[in-house]
Order: sequence, then C-alpha cells, then structure tokens
Amino acid sequence: PGEQLRDNELATWLGVSRTPVREALLRLQQGGLVATVPGRSTVVTSIDTRATAHAMSVVAAMHRLAVLEAVGRLTRSDLRTMRAANKRFAAALRAGDVEAALEADDELHDVPVAAAGNGAIVAVLEQFTPLLRRVERLRFSTLPGRESVLLHDRLIDLCEAGDAAGAAEVSWQTWQTRAPLLHEPSLRE
Repeated sequence: PGEQLRDNELATWLGVSRTPVREALLRLQQGGLVATVPGRSTVVTSIDTRATAHAMSVVAAMHRLAVLEAVGRLTRSDLRTMRAANKRFAAALRAGDVEAALEADDELHDVPVAAAGNGAIVAVLEQFTPLLRRVERLRFSTLPGRESVLLHDRLIDLCEAGDAAGAAEVSWQTWQTRAPLLHEPSLRE
C-alpha cells in the first residue's frame, strides 16, 4: 500500500507496451487495488476492509452457486483434478509457498465453476476475486490456513456423493474462513 506505480517502468519490466499495462491498471483500479489520478500517479491502495468483506460475500455466494449447479455435472476426471489440486495445496502450505497454494486453490475451485457453465458466475468472480488476494496471501501463510485442506476434502467428498446442498454449504464455509483476517493489523500496513 502506498507504492507508486509507473506504467513506463512496468511496461519495461514486463517487456510489453504501455497499452496492456494501462488496461491492467484500469482493471486493478476497478477492483479497488490501485487509485489513479489521471496524468499524475497510480498508487497501490490500502485494504478497504468493508469493500473486501463485501467482495468476499459475493465471491462466496458465486462459488456456492457454482457448486450447486455443478455437482450433477462433475466427472470422475473433475473430481480427480480437485483431489490432486488439494494435495498440491496442502504441500504448498506445508512448504510455506503461498503462491503455489493460491494456484492450487484456484485450480480446485475453478473445476466446479467451469462445470457449472454459468458465464455470469465467471464474470462476477473475475471482477471481485482480485480484491481478495491480499487476504488469501495472509490466510495461506498462517497455520489456520491449513483448515482449508480439510474443508476442500469435505467439499470433494460431498460433490462425489452428489450432495449439492451439502457441498454448496462447505464451499461457502471455505470462503468464510478468510473473514477473520479482515481484522488483522497486518492488512493495514
């Protein structure tokens, strides 16, 4: 938070033109992650706990809906993908590799989202999930983050059993584990 971003420097660092950098900064601004004063500066924002809490509720609801719609459509391959992602997630947490944990977590949760086939869910998740990344990084760097592994196992088991309502509830619970982190002092640093 507070770091100034310069599109020229970012473009050079990333090896791209300024256009995709400007587009990316615009999306980050729409997500509340940066504040831009046209022609002056772009600055990484502090976490707005209220906006993040609202985004978390929306993301949790979308994942719950995705699971409800997906349970009857999930294939054996989908379930294997989810189990493999959860194993990588658990290993990444043990290793303290937050980025690998985020990647595996995304892969696991993307399976029911894709199986649901609901473009509106995808659009909403693309809009609001980036706002949660800071909270997720904090969550997956702590011991309580390991609770998600058990919730993931339960989610997959319920999906496999065809229990859409139970799986949807566990999906909701998985996303709610991030809520207490909104009160962490480290989010304001």
